[in-house]
Amino acid sequence: MCKLYVFQTRVGPFFIAYSCGHFRLVHDNEIIGSFGSAEEAARYLAFRRGFLLPSGIDAAILAIPANLARWENCLQVAAGTA
Repeated sequence: MCKLYVFQTRVGPFFIAYSCGHFRLVHDNEIIGSFGSAEEAARYLAFRRGFLLPSGIDAAILAIPANLARWENCLQVAAGTA
């Protein structure tokens, strides 16, 4: 699994990773969902209300953005171009 994007929150980082033709939303080493695009994964998390994380926290209160430009691009950081 290749991590493409990360967004830091008070309950830890959320990642969008690519694996086997799918974009996976990952938090605390758990796959939350599988999507057709990275944008779809970010929108799912940003606009989903009442979605409880395993910790019991509603993801809506974390203010995670739907716009990937506000997420950190892991590949750019690794390449030193961020």
